[in-house]
Amino acid sequence: MKILEITAIKPPNPQQARIDGLKRQKEASTKALKAERDRQKITKAQQTIASVRLG
Repeated sequence: MKILEITAIKPPNPQQARIDGLKRQKEASTKALKAERDRQKITKAQQTIASVRLG
């Protein structure tokens, strides 16, 4: 690794830090929403299977 490759990364200014935080929050919310939708689909499918088995 060259010395030029090891450079200090300047901390983002407050506005950029807020934008980065909101982006991370959006990504986390999107993942949580997808997980919840998948969980509900699985629950509904399990209920459908159970009702078909019972008659």
